[in-house]
Amino acid sequence: MSRRSEIKITEEVIARQPAEAQAIIRALLAQVAVLSAQNAALVKQVATLTKRVAELEDRLGKSPQNSSLPPSTQHPHAKPPSNKPKSKRKRGGQPGHPKHERALIPAEQCDEIVVLKPDACRRCGKSFRGDNHRADLDPLRQQVWELPEIKPTVVEYQRHRLTCCGCGESTCADLPAGVPTCTAGPRLVALTAMLMGCFRQSKRRVAMFLEQILGQPCSPGWVVKLPNQTTAALRPAYEQLAAQLPAQDQLSVDETPSKEGPTKAWLWTCVAHAFTVFALHATRGACVVAELLGERFGGVVTCDRAKAYFSIGETGRLQWCWAHLRRDFQALIDSRDGQVKHLGHALMRRTKALFRNWSRCRDGTITRAEFVEAMQPVRRAVDALLLRGAFTGNARLVGMCESLYDHRDWLWTFVDVEGVEPTNNASERALRHAVIWRKLSFGTQSAAGSRFVETMLTVVETCRQQRRNLFAFLTETIRTAHAHNQPPTLLPGA
Repeated sequence: MSRRSEIKITEEVIARQPAEAQAIIRALLAQVAVLSAQNAALVKQVATLTKRVAELEDRLGKSPQNSSLPPSTQHPHAKPPSNKPKSKRKRGGQPGHPKHERALIPAEQCDEIVVLKPDACRRCGKSFRGDNHRADLDPLRQQVWELPEIKPTVVEYQRHRLTCCGCGESTCADLPAGVPTCTAGPRLVALTAMLMGCFRQSKRRVAMFLEQILGQPCSPGWVVKLPNQTTAALRPAYEQLAAQLPAQDQLSVDETPSKEGPTKAWLWTCVAHAFTVFALHATRGACVVAELLGERFGGVVTCDRAKAYFSIGETGRLQWCWAHLRRDFQALIDSRDGQVKHLGHALMRRTKALFRNWSRCRDGTITRAEFVEAMQPVRRAVDALLLRGAFTGNARLVGMCESLYDHRDWLWTFVDVEGVEPTNNASERALRHAVIWRKLSFGTQSAAGSRFVETMLTVVETCRQQRRNLFAFLTETIRTAHAHNQPPTLLPGA
């Protein structure tokens, strides 16, 4: 029977009642209708709030171990839950551990030797004058290291202007080749660039260091000018490395948010075997990938699953980062949904098997051929699990599993191509210094600052990869720029 029929019958019943009873019944029915509407609204609100609470609880449970949150967002003392009993050992060195101390240098290498002899016997008080003592052929040696007083070297160039007696024309002497027109020499400019670009010091801190430690009169305004000189000197080496990116067989690429003044920016990094290139851009779109790598890049890029990299799959090959996938699978395990949790555990077991095989291959325990063979059942199992997840109908699983299954070839490039890493940890490590710098400086304030950041980060990381002395390279590059000579290069093998 329909609700309309129920209402009609109810009206017929009401019509048979006395007038006073009809008024009471209609008032009660109106109140029931209001309460029913309120109940329906409350049921809807409870459902909405329940869903919101679940979302917030999931977000509250996010950590660098089960999401893409950077490790810097976690407190340094935060520890993952563990069933291991707490150690009863005290912090620091344990009793009986090998002693570690600085070895003494030969006495002839010391700048000064101070010979100390006692004046009298500590027991009887008799003086050691004359021959009343035995010679000590093996004295106790204590060496004290100290910094010398640092004073800057100041060279004044006096350019005389002489007047010709024949024609009356005056001529001023030129500066020698390599002498800068500014007041800072190459080593001072290089040190200032290192303090800001490698040791992450602010301009005020750099000015304080130069003035109070090196005795160099300095102000923050003067320090601001020196990075521009460094950028101009290093830019040819930077552009040479950037031009080599499209020719690389393998790259690890990543990006991180930054700021340029009030606007958003992204710092990109491309890590090759022997060099690294950083670039600051106003977008994180695919256009940046095309600009950095070229539209016809044919190598392998190891990256996360951002859509900006999808275009590379049309010409080259992608390797999706398994460290990111491992965190995503851990998020499935941490879910309250039993179906999601079960699939997460199954995928995590295969992921751990993947990393075990990779570690054995990397350390030489198994050969490359044995590694490829050992990965075949892991590969088939993961593909089957992803396909199962895509057809579960569970909203938590369908989207992720469909995307991974549709692009499953990008999960196994490291198995098919020798030399490819299964993670993009190389680019993550390269970005770590840049992220700390960004947190301290809050980004850059101008395009000139952005060029300095990307150039210095490139030089610092590349010198580390090539085991080159950063200060020596900076000094030589700035010196050649002052002399208008061919600058040194960071190209591998050059």
